[in-house]
Amino acid sequence: MYSYLLFLLILIPFLALSAYASAKVNSTYAKYDSVPNRSRMTGYDTATRLMARRGVTDISVNRVGGRLTDHYNPAKKQVNLSQSTYGSASVASVAVAAHEIGHVMQKQKGYVPYKIRNILVPITNIGSRLALPVILVGLLLDIFWQAVPYGEWAVYVGIGLYGLSTLFMLVTLPVEFNASRRAKKMLVEDGILTEEELPAASKVLSAAAMTYVASLLISLVYFLRFALIFLSLVGRNRRD
Repeated sequence: MYSYLLFLLILIPFLALSAYASAKVNSTYAKYDSVPNRSRMTGYDTATRLMARRGVTDISVNRVGGRLTDHYNPAKKQVNLSQSTYGSASVASVAVAAHEIGHVMQKQKGYVPYKIRNILVPITNIGSRLALPVILVGLLLDIFWQAVPYGEWAVYVGIGLYGLSTLFMLVTLPVEFNASRRAKKMLVEDGILTEEELPAASKVLSAAAMTYVASLLISLVYFLRFALIFLSLVGRNRRD
Protein backbone atom coordinates (compact mmCIF):
# COMPACT_ATOMS: atom_id res chain seq x y z
CA MET A 1 0.00 0.00 0.00
CA TYR A 2 2.74 2.46 0.99
CA SER A 3 4.80 1.60 -2.07
CA TYR A 4 1.81 2.34 -4.30
CA LEU A 5 1.24 5.71 -2.62
CA LEU A 6 4.92 6.52 -3.12
CA PHE A 7 4.58 5.53 -6.77
CA LEU A 8 1.62 7.92 -7.16
CA LEU A 9 3.50 10.74 -5.45
CA ILE A 10 6.39 10.28 -7.89
CA LEU A 11 4.12 9.88 -10.90
CA ILE A 12 1.86 12.92 -10.38
CA PRO A 13 4.56 15.57 -11.09
CA PHE A 14 5.47 13.82 -14.33
CA LEU A 15 1.81 13.65 -15.37
CA ALA A 16 1.62 17.38 -14.68
CA LEU A 17 4.74 17.89 -16.79
CA SER A 18 3.16 15.92 -19.62
CA ALA A 19 0.00 18.05 -19.47
CA TYR A 20 2.12 21.21 -19.42
CA ALA A 21 4.22 20.01 -22.38
CA SER A 22 1.09 19.26 -24.41
CA ALA A 23 -0.37 22.68 -23.65
CA LYS A 24 2.99 24.33 -24.37
CA VAL A 25 3.40 22.80 -27.82
CA ASN A 26 -0.13 23.84 -28.79
CA SER A 27 0.24 27.40 -27.51
CA THR A 28 3.72 27.84 -29.03
CA TYR A 29 2.56 26.53 -32.40
CA ALA A 30 -0.51 28.79 -32.31
CA LYS A 31 1.65 31.81 -31.46
CA TYR A 32 4.11 31.35 -34.31
CA ASP A 33 1.51 30.08 -36.75
CA SER A 34 0.26 33.66 -36.77
CA VAL A 35 3.73 34.91 -37.77
CA PRO A 36 4.26 34.72 -41.55
CA ASN A 37 7.74 33.77 -42.72
CA ARG A 38 9.53 36.22 -44.99
CA SER A 39 10.00 33.74 -47.82
CA ARG A 40 6.20 33.19 -47.94
CA MET A 41 6.75 29.46 -48.34
CA THR A 42 4.14 27.04 -47.04
CA GLY A 43 4.74 23.77 -45.24
CA TYR A 44 4.23 21.93 -48.52
CA ASP A 45 6.64 24.25 -50.36
CA THR A 46 9.22 23.73 -47.63
CA ALA A 47 9.01 19.94 -47.67
CA THR A 48 9.27 19.70 -51.45
CA ARG A 49 12.14 22.20 -51.73
CA LEU A 50 14.22 20.64 -48.97
CA MET A 51 13.94 17.18 -50.52
CA ALA A 52 14.48 18.35 -54.12
CA ARG A 53 17.67 20.19 -53.20
CA ARG A 54 19.01 17.06 -51.51
CA GLY A 55 18.22 14.70 -54.35
CA VAL A 56 15.23 13.00 -52.71
CA THR A 57 12.69 12.37 -55.47
CA ASP A 58 10.76 9.29 -54.37
CA ILE A 59 8.89 10.71 -51.34
CA SER A 60 5.43 12.23 -51.76
CA VAL A 61 4.10 15.11 -49.64
CA ASN A 62 0.46 14.73 -48.64
CA ARG A 63 -2.13 16.54 -46.58
CA VAL A 64 -3.75 14.70 -43.63
CA GLY A 65 -6.51 15.68 -41.27
CA GLY A 66 -6.05 17.12 -37.81
CA ARG A 67 -3.71 19.60 -36.19
CA LEU A 68 -0.06 18.73 -35.48
CA THR A 69 -0.58 15.24 -36.88
CA ASP A 70 2.48 15.62 -39.12
CA HIS A 71 4.58 12.49 -39.60
CA TYR A 72 6.90 10.68 -42.00
CA ASN A 73 5.88 7.21 -43.14
CA PRO A 74 9.01 5.52 -44.53
CA ALA A 75 7.17 2.33 -45.47
CA LYS A 76 4.81 4.21 -47.80
CA LYS A 77 7.41 6.84 -48.72
CA GLN A 78 5.15 9.66 -47.60
CA VAL A 79 5.60 12.87 -45.67
CA ASN A 80 2.17 13.62 -44.27
CA LEU A 81 1.54 17.21 -43.21
CA SER A 82 -1.46 18.22 -41.14
CA GLN A 83 -3.99 20.76 -42.34
CA SER A 84 -2.43 23.30 -39.97
CA THR A 85 0.96 22.86 -41.64
CA TYR A 86 0.42 21.95 -45.29
CA GLY A 87 -0.85 25.26 -46.70
CA SER A 88 0.31 27.69 -44.02
CA ALA A 89 3.16 30.10 -44.74
CA SER A 90 4.00 30.71 -41.08
CA VAL A 91 7.26 30.28 -39.18
CA ALA A 92 5.66 27.43 -37.22
CA SER A 93 4.46 25.49 -40.26
CA VAL A 94 7.80 25.51 -42.07
CA ALA A 95 9.58 24.47 -38.85
CA VAL A 96 7.28 21.45 -38.45
CA ALA A 97 7.52 20.52 -42.15
CA ALA A 98 11.32 20.76 -42.04
CA HIS A 99 11.38 18.55 -38.95
CA GLU A 100 9.64 15.78 -40.90
CA ILE A 101 12.17 16.19 -43.71
CA GLY A 102 14.80 15.84 -41.02
CA HIS A 103 13.47 12.30 -40.50
CA VAL A 104 13.63 11.69 -44.25
CA MET A 105 17.29 12.70 -44.27
CA GLN A 106 17.99 10.48 -41.25
CA LYS A 107 16.80 7.52 -43.30
CA GLN A 108 18.71 8.67 -46.38
CA LYS A 109 21.94 9.10 -44.41
CA GLY A 110 21.57 5.91 -42.37
CA TYR A 111 21.38 7.66 -38.99
CA VAL A 112 21.90 4.81 -36.50
CA PRO A 113 19.38 5.78 -33.76
CA TYR A 114 16.74 6.15 -36.48
CA LYS A 115 17.52 2.64 -37.73
CA ILE A 116 17.24 1.24 -34.20
CA ARG A 117 13.90 2.97 -33.64
CA ASN A 118 12.52 1.56 -36.89
CA ILE A 119 13.58 -1.95 -35.87
CA LEU A 120 11.77 -1.53 -32.55
CA VAL A 121 8.54 -0.12 -34.05
CA PRO A 122 6.71 -3.42 -34.79
CA ILE A 123 7.73 -4.91 -31.44
CA THR A 124 6.82 -1.87 -29.36
CA ASN A 125 3.50 -1.39 -31.17
CA ILE A 126 2.49 -4.80 -29.84
CA GLY A 127 4.26 -4.38 -26.51
CA SER A 128 2.71 -1.03 -25.63
CA ARG A 129 -0.78 -2.46 -26.17
CA LEU A 130 -0.24 -5.73 -24.32
CA ALA A 131 2.20 -4.92 -21.52
CA LEU A 132 -0.16 -3.37 -18.97
CA PRO A 133 -3.01 -5.89 -19.49
CA VAL A 134 -0.57 -8.80 -19.24
CA ILE A 135 0.98 -7.40 -16.04
CA LEU A 136 -2.42 -6.80 -14.44
CA VAL A 137 -3.69 -10.26 -15.34
CA GLY A 138 -0.51 -11.80 -13.99
CA LEU A 139 -0.81 -9.93 -10.71
CA LEU A 140 -4.44 -10.96 -10.30
CA LEU A 141 -3.57 -14.58 -10.96
CA ASP A 142 -0.74 -14.39 -8.50
CA ILE A 143 -2.80 -12.71 -5.77
CA PHE A 144 -6.11 -14.51 -6.04
CA TRP A 145 -5.30 -17.80 -7.68
CA GLN A 146 -1.87 -18.80 -6.43
CA ALA A 147 -2.57 -22.36 -7.46
CA VAL A 148 -2.37 -21.22 -11.09
CA PRO A 149 1.30 -21.54 -12.13
CA TYR A 150 1.28 -18.90 -14.85
CA GLY A 151 0.65 -15.73 -12.85
CA GLU A 152 4.27 -14.77 -12.27
CA TRP A 153 5.24 -15.62 -15.84
CA ALA A 154 2.53 -13.28 -17.10
CA VAL A 155 4.05 -10.52 -14.96
CA TYR A 156 7.53 -11.25 -16.35
CA VAL A 157 6.28 -11.17 -19.95
CA GLY A 158 4.39 -7.93 -19.31
CA ILE A 159 7.43 -6.25 -17.76
CA GLY A 160 9.55 -7.33 -20.73
CA LEU A 161 7.05 -5.88 -23.20
CA TYR A 162 6.82 -2.64 -21.27
CA GLY A 163 10.61 -2.48 -21.11
CA LEU A 164 10.79 -2.62 -24.90
CA SER A 165 8.28 0.20 -25.12
CA THR A 166 10.39 2.28 -22.72
CA LEU A 167 13.50 1.51 -24.76
CA PHE A 168 11.69 2.74 -27.87
CA MET A 169 10.89 6.05 -26.15
CA LEU A 170 14.50 6.34 -25.01
CA VAL A 171 15.81 5.88 -28.56
CA THR A 172 13.17 8.31 -29.86
CA LEU A 173 14.70 11.26 -27.98
CA PRO A 174 17.98 11.52 -29.95
CA VAL A 175 16.04 10.85 -33.17
CA GLU A 176 13.67 13.77 -32.54
CA PHE A 177 16.38 16.16 -31.36
CA ASN A 178 18.56 15.31 -34.35
CA ALA A 179 15.66 15.84 -36.78
CA SER A 180 15.10 19.30 -35.28
CA ARG A 181 18.79 20.18 -35.63
CA ARG A 182 18.72 19.09 -39.25
CA ALA A 183 15.52 21.07 -39.81
CA LYS A 184 16.95 24.35 -38.52
CA LYS A 185 20.13 23.95 -40.55
CA MET A 186 18.22 23.19 -43.77
CA LEU A 187 15.78 26.07 -43.29
CA VAL A 188 18.60 28.60 -43.17
CA GLU A 189 20.73 26.92 -45.87
CA ASP A 190 17.82 26.96 -48.31
CA GLY A 191 16.73 30.51 -47.53
CA ILE A 192 13.33 29.54 -46.17
CA LEU A 193 13.97 31.24 -42.82
CA THR A 194 16.42 33.98 -41.95
CA GLU A 195 18.75 33.87 -38.97
CA GLU A 196 16.40 36.35 -37.25
CA GLU A 197 13.42 34.01 -37.73
CA LEU A 198 15.27 30.90 -36.55
CA PRO A 199 14.79 31.46 -32.77
CA ALA A 200 11.01 31.35 -33.25
CA ALA A 201 11.27 28.09 -35.18
CA SER A 202 13.52 26.72 -32.42
CA LYS A 203 10.85 27.47 -29.82
CA VAL A 204 8.27 25.51 -31.80
CA LEU A 205 10.57 22.51 -32.18
CA SER A 206 11.75 22.65 -28.54
CA ALA A 207 8.16 22.67 -27.29
CA ALA A 208 7.41 19.58 -29.38
CA ALA A 209 10.54 17.84 -28.04
CA MET A 210 9.39 18.46 -24.47
CA THR A 211 6.40 16.16 -25.04
CA TYR A 212 8.77 13.28 -25.85
CA VAL A 213 10.81 13.97 -22.71
CA ALA A 214 7.67 13.93 -20.56
CA SER A 215 6.46 10.66 -22.13
CA LEU A 216 9.82 9.03 -21.49
CA LEU A 217 9.84 10.10 -17.84
CA ILE A 218 6.36 8.70 -17.25
CA SER A 219 7.31 5.45 -18.97
CA LEU A 220 10.45 5.18 -16.82
CA VAL A 221 8.45 5.66 -13.61
CA TYR A 222 6.06 2.87 -14.60
CA PHE A 223 8.90 0.61 -15.70
CA LEU A 224 10.76 1.10 -12.42
CA ARG A 225 7.61 0.19 -10.50
CA PHE A 226 7.18 -2.98 -12.56
CA ALA A 227 10.88 -3.77 -12.11
CA LEU A 228 10.42 -3.54 -8.33
CA ILE A 229 7.46 -5.92 -8.59
CA PHE A 230 9.69 -8.29 -10.55
CA LEU A 231 12.43 -8.11 -7.93
CA SER A 232 9.96 -8.74 -5.11
CA LEU A 233 8.62 -11.84 -6.90
CA VAL A 234 12.15 -13.14 -7.46
CA GLY A 235 13.02 -12.51 -3.81
CA ARG A 236 9.89 -14.30 -2.62
CA ASN A 237 10.65 -17.30 -4.80
CA ARG A 238 14.16 -17.53 -3.34
CA ARG A 239 12.79 -17.43 0.21
CA ASP A 240 10.28 -20.13 -0.66
